[in-house]
Amino acid sequence: MQVGNQIKKYRDQLHLSQEQLAEKIYVTRQTISNWETNKSYPDIHSLVLLSQIFNVSIDQLVKGDLEMMKYQIEKEEVNKFNKNAVIYGALLLIAVLSLVPLWTYLQAAGIFIWILIYGVAIYYAFQLEKQKKKYDIHTYKEILAFTEGKTLDEIQKNQEIGKRHYQTFLLVVGVGVASFFITYMIAYLLQI
Repeated sequence: MQVGNQIKKYRDQLHLSQEQLAEKIYVTRQTISNWETNKSYPDIHSLVLLSQIFNVSIDQLVKGDLEMMKYQIEKEEVNKFNKNAVIYGALLLIAVLSLVPLWTYLQAAGIFIWILIYGVAIYYAFQLEKQKKKYDIHTYKEILAFTEGKTLDEIQKNQEIGKRHYQTFLLVVGVGVASFFITYMIAYLLQI
C-alpha cells in the first residue's frame, strides 16, 4: 500500500511526530504507526483530515493504492477467466472420452452421468462467454492477450474485430460437426 508511505512522507515534510499528527486527526499514535507500516488503512474521515493537514488532495494520498487495487481486480478477473477455461476444457474432454465407456458399462445410468458432466461443462462455457462479452474479447489473439493480463493496441484490436465474423463462422461449423458426431455416437450406442 502506498498510502502509508505518503502519510510518512507528508508528516516528515511538516516535521510532525506520529503523536502530534495523531492529535490533529483524533486517533492514537499507534494508529498512525499502523498506517505508516501498512498494518491498517485509514478510514475516509481520516483521509479527509489527513488531506487537509497535508494540504494535498485525497487522490494524491491514495493514487498509488487506487492503481494497485485496479491492477489487483484485473488480475483476479484474468485468474477467474483462466480457471473457468481450465475447468471447461477438462469437463469437455471428460465428456468426450467418457461417453462410450459410460454407455458400455452403465447404459442408461451412464448416459445420465454423461449428461450431468456435459451440463456442467456447458455452465462453464456460459461463464466464459459472459466474461468474453464483458471484456470484449472474441478472437484467439484477444483471448490470449487477456489471459496474459495484456491489452491489444487500437490497430491490433481493429484487426481482430475484422476477423470475428470469420472465426464465428468457423466456430459454428466446428460445433455443428462436433454435435453431429456426438448425436451419431449416441444414436449408434442406443441401437446396439
